[in-house]
Amino acid sequence: MAESSRKTALYEAFAASGKALASGKRLELLDLLAQGERPVEALAAAAGLNLTTASAHLQVLKQAGFVTTRRDGVRIFYRLAGDDVARLFALLRKVAETHQAAVPAARDAYLGGRDQAEVTREQLRARIAAGDVVVLDVRPVPEFLAGHIPGAISIPVGELAERITELPEDAQVVVYCRGEYCVLAHEAVRLLTGRGHRAVRLRDGMLEWRLADLPVEAGQPTT
Repeated sequence: MAESSRKTALYEAFAASGKALASGKRLELLDLLAQGERPVEALAAAAGLNLTTASAHLQVLKQAGFVTTRRDGVRIFYRLAGDDVARLFALLRKVAETHQAAVPAARDAYLGGRDQAEVTREQLRARIAAGDVVVLDVRPVPEFLAGHIPGAISIPVGELAERITELPEDAQVVVYCRGEYCVLAHEAVRLLTGRGHRAVRLRDGMLEWRLADLPVEAGQPTT
């Protein structure tokens, strides 16, 4: 094989990874898998896909090496192939926001603007150490169980209106969800502040917390 052909073959191999990422729904599936392992049925439901379509997207990601599987009886569970996949996914989103003009407007339309108060990971860790903050995880419970910020309380955003009395009225609440582009924390902060609570949002979320190698707990929620 000529040198040019070998180079072409190499870059075509690189391009196969890019092609696997060239779907909004496949990126959404990676976002969900960044929270932890899930069965295909749960992934399909969370991404708003039928089972056949979700399975097809997951097979593309598997062929590209981005996800792996395990079988438990008749159920197939998917997970990210490694932290490097999560880092690639996070970087892709930031590069797109920086260099693609359509992304900031789409982000604000989805998340509701950037007028909410927020704290950084470093600020949150200092507040946790000082013991003067309630950390609220508003992701679905299975994601919380797979891994959460130590000491966090689990109240999924869909249950927050009914369970808001579980939060101390005089406490500062820091809300987080899946990551920087997750709408759940934005919705929760709007609800909490509308009910008179002092609530701010973690600037990013669980994806970035994990990638920063910060402490993570797993197991039953604290209520």
